[in-house]
Amino acid sequence: MTKRNTTKAVCPGSFDPITKGHLDIIERAAELFPSVVVGVLENPSKKPLFTLEERVRLINNAIAHLDNVEVTCFSGLLVDFVNKVNGNLIVKGLRAISDFEIEFQMALNNKRLSPEIETMFMMTKNEYSFLSSSMVKEIARYGGDIHDLVTPEVEQALKQKFSVSDK
Repeated sequence: MTKRNTTKAVCPGSFDPITKGHLDIIERAAELFPSVVVGVLENPSKKPLFTLEERVRLINNAIAHLDNVEVTCFSGLLVDFVNKVNGNLIVKGLRAISDFEIEFQMALNNKRLSPEIETMFMMTKNEYSFLSSSMVKEIARYGGDIHDLVTPEVEQALKQKFSVSDK
């Protein structure tokens, strides 16, 4: 196993869109590690509401206050991306037991594929334990209040998406 001098953490996800729950995990990772890469997954089997470019822009705006965090896109295997950016740690947020079951399976497979990469799970703060991008989109689609769930820019972007799609 090759040891790397510093820890570069990778926070992967589709971020469609980024929520305050995602942002909480990214900010906490940025406090713990000298370098954090937010990896925005381009998954051809999913049909996201926001384009890859829109998601990256929204994330960059949300993390502008963090000087040790960068955002980049990837497709394919997460471990290949982590190796490409010279990372050695995957940081995943957990909301509930159901998240753990899925994430644990993925972590074991990632460990099999690339034993030098570790996975760390961070529990979400209580106020975000119910929060998901899917839920935010559903509330926004029907005009519900999401101001405390996302950044103002994401809230505006969702309003624009749904006002255009409703016409």
